[in-house]
Amino acid sequence: MTVADKIIYSTDPDWKPNPAKKAGQNQKSYNPVYIERERKGRGGKTVTTISNLRGDLKPLLKELRIFCGSGGTLKNGIIEIQGDQREKIAQYLEQKGIPFKKRGG
Repeated sequence: MTVADKIIYSTDPDWKPNPAKKAGQNQKSYNPVYIERERKGRGGKTVTTISNLRGDLKPLLKELRIFCGSGGTLKNGIIEIQGDQREKIAQYLEQKGIPFKKRGG
């Protein structure tokens, strides 16, 4: 943070706050959500994980379970949906305007 970011009061009549820098917003606003397929440590069962999410995840989990027609859970801030649901989840996140990246093969 620079000194200019900390200005609370200015005597300059033409001074205007920078609209790109609002309180509470990070400079880097692009934090993609990661979609992965996992099988290790799950007894051979395939699970699709969605990580790097922010906020309240329970409503999103419920919507994803309904959208995918599958079960799922929330563990340590990571949503797990049963089965290989990467394409459906990518479609859902695209509809919501949430940036995402697919990981793994």
